[in-house]
Amino acid sequence: MTCKLSLATLSEAAKTAAVPTYERASLKAGIVHFGVGNFHRAHQAIYLDDLFNLGQDHDWALVGAGILPSDAAMREKLAAQDFLTTVVEQDNNKTAARITAPMVDILPVGDVRTIIAKLADPTIRIVSMTITEGGYFIDASGKFNPDHPAIAADGQNPAEPKTVFGLVVAGLKARKEKGIVPFTVMSCDNIPHNGVVTANAVIGTARLSDPAFADWVKANVAFPNAMVDRITPATGQREIDLLKNAFGIEDNWPVYCEEFKQWVLEDKFTAGRPALEKVGVTFVPDVTPYEHMKIRILNGGHAAIAYPAALMDIHFVHDSMEDPLIRAFLAKLEKEEIIPIVPPVPDTSLTDYFALIEHRLLNPKIADTIPRLAQDGSNRQPKFILPSTQDNLSQGRDVVGLALVSALWCRYFAGKTDSGKDIVFNDASADRLHAAALKAKDDPMAFLAFDDIFGAVSKSELFRKRFAHALKTLWEKGTRETLQLYLDNKLAV
Repeated sequence: MTCKLSLATLSEAAKTAAVPTYERASLKAGIVHFGVGNFHRAHQAIYLDDLFNLGQDHDWALVGAGILPSDAAMREKLAAQDFLTTVVEQDNNKTAARITAPMVDILPVGDVRTIIAKLADPTIRIVSMTITEGGYFIDASGKFNPDHPAIAADGQNPAEPKTVFGLVVAGLKARKEKGIVPFTVMSCDNIPHNGVVTANAVIGTARLSDPAFADWVKANVAFPNAMVDRITPATGQREIDLLKNAFGIEDNWPVYCEEFKQWVLEDKFTAGRPALEKVGVTFVPDVTPYEHMKIRILNGGHAAIAYPAALMDIHFVHDSMEDPLIRAFLAKLEKEEIIPIVPPVPDTSLTDYFALIEHRLLNPKIADTIPRLAQDGSNRQPKFILPSTQDNLSQGRDVVGLALVSALWCRYFAGKTDSGKDIVFNDASADRLHAAALKAKDDPMAFLAFDDIFGAVSKSELFRKRFAHALKTLWEKGTRETLQLYLDNKLAV
């Protein structure tokens, strides 16, 4: 017997899952969140659910918002179940389901007037976002690009914005005109200095149409930096069926995730905040050390294993880590070229942190996939891998392993695995990367020609040499033998 998830069926769902101890009717919206995807529902929404379960801060509930077709699909699925979500937390030795209810609505996607009106509502004091690494209109150097056609269009027609940042600007302007305290803008994406990046995008968008207002935003709006962490795979029919069979709950879009989660946040807010420190959020004056640690060691590790695993026809992340070559490759890369250039983190052992990551990546219950890690490399490589490469080069250190990571990415974009299977790309720049990767088989520098991705790294003679040799070896000997040469310290020439 199964129950279809809704507020009316919570008592039935409580037989197999934890359910909220608070009445959803007691909640009042205090946060608008752009990008109601799996990570948000397994991270920020979970912390708020925990806080509400303590009987605290019920005026900080979530209202979702979005601009993409996928946002509209999510709205339809969640609205059908009263905006409830089943989150299944999985560790190696246990699995537990919980129903979360911190979201009270999702605004109609594309309804600019309604979204701006909600942003201008004085009860909304935080606007947060998970819009992916590629959603911030930044180039390889991390600078905001005001010339992007979507941003330029919002600059020309600020009253009818089509981007998240255009909407945020319009909302802030409406509040200023009404004398309402500006909301805090809080990024929850995996981007170095995500608060600064978000500030640059909002202020840069505002400056296109109203420079004076842009100056006001810069002086009056808070953009806290944050480090967020939880492995949250995509949801498919497999996860929907697993939930139904194991817990008897029919959820249109459940979230499966690991048990571990972390949120480190700068305590900078213009209009107050919920007491998230009561449920495990770490508030700090400067998130930079934690950010570097996570983005370079975990996200960089994800990027490092994605492409050799894909080329070796491995589908699941835990299977890739069970392959002795890939696990040893990651360990050597981290210990020799990534961890040594990560600045110290307060009260944290970087070696222990990497050991925790190995444990997390080996979790078979998460069923995280290599295609998920391999997607959107044109945005992820410049944020997760190439900064470590650049720092090593700046310190006069070798980059044999990191150059190999870039070469593996290039070899992946040639389009076939080592066994000859076709690779399905998921990257906004897939066409140009594929064309360049094919040329790079004979001319490795063809792949390094993208300044928006490689930036100054591609100008280093040492990197170019290491990249070219690694790519040549991958084509001649295949992925497994190339990894073994790296592990035997025989890849450098």
